[in-house]
Amino acid sequence: MISTIFSGKIRDRIDAWVFTLFTVLGVYQGEVTIFYILYFFWWNEAVIISVDRLFYKRNPQAIFISGESTTTPISRSLFVLGIYFVFIVVFFGFIANWQNQKLLITNLEVLFFHNWFFNLNFSFVLLERLYRHWTNKPVLMSSGIFTVNMIVLHISIILSAFILFFVVFRYPDIFTPDNLWGSVLIITPFLLLRLVLTRIKI
Repeated sequence: MISTIFSGKIRDRIDAWVFTLFTVLGVYQGEVTIFYILYFFWWNEAVIISVDRLFYKRNPQAIFISGESTTTPISRSLFVLGIYFVFIVVFFGFIANWQNQKLLITNLEVLFFHNWFFNLNFSFVLLERLYRHWTNKPVLMSSGIFTVNMIVLHISIILSAFILFFVVFRYPDIFTPDNLWGSVLIITPFLLLRLVLTRIKI
């Protein structure tokens, strides 16, 4: 069991570094916004919850480590994700950038999967999780509203609101997709958050 947990943690860290790589490339191309990050974190948790519940029975190395039991409905997790989806799309996708056409267009491309960097990140998460179950690789399962991925989402939403109101809105000419350094300053806290929480994941 210890080797399974260790192996699962290694794979989680690889996931985090792959996400960082694709996101940095997206920043370089001016294709990453705060909405991009939050929307990916949302899909990351949605994919993991869904795939784990569908395939954990066929994977003898799937270990449930925390949260709701695998025998209980995942309605609470899905309910919270549903609320977050509406909030993230409506507020961070549209309202927060309503007067910035370029940011709005970028967010729409992300929302409808027309952003290549987002699609690469999303595809990796989906295929990698499916691969783990199909090949009986170690999988650390957790569910509920306080999993590591959900904590990342909780903190990211709060952090996003803070950055928008106290940084981006005050300096709109600096923090745009066209400004590489502005994008780097915005995205860095999210990348560090994901890497740190993944590293200390139990």
